[in-house]
Amino acid sequence: MDPIARFMEYAAAFEDVYKSDDWQALESYFTETAVYELVGADAFAARHEGRDAVFAALKTALDSFDRRFETRELDFLKGPELREGAVWFRWRGSYRSPGLPELVIEGQERIWLEGDRIQRMVDDIPLEIGHISQYWFSQYGARLG
Repeated sequence: MDPIARFMEYAAAFEDVYKSDDWQALESYFTETAVYELVGADAFAARHEGRDAVFAALKTALDSFDRRFETRELDFLKGPELREGAVWFRWRGSYRSPGLPELVIEGQERIWLEGDRIQRMVDDIPLEIGHISQYWFSQYGARLG
């Protein structure tokens, strides 16, 4: 299967999981030994090894960040495209809740597939985005759900 088409299938399935919280729906998209890394901004930096650990990290991120906002909008700024054996894209997340300023974060992601399953995902979040997010949460985080 075309890696970009498979990634787009995964992205759609991930949005379904965002709504349902049914992580088993993503099992067919990841190898059992999948790795998820967040690099760049210290506030986000982490490495998770194994499909269960990857799912736990993604769920924690959604529960502690995305789901605290009333709405979130994710956009591709560039890509997805193949670069050096990985599906690469630049993204933007816009997070909104009534009475609060919008929080916008950007980064880039690379995804390596083994067959039609994700073996490794790396999110690169620039240092300045980490600072912006930390400042935003220090000022407004207590007012989120």
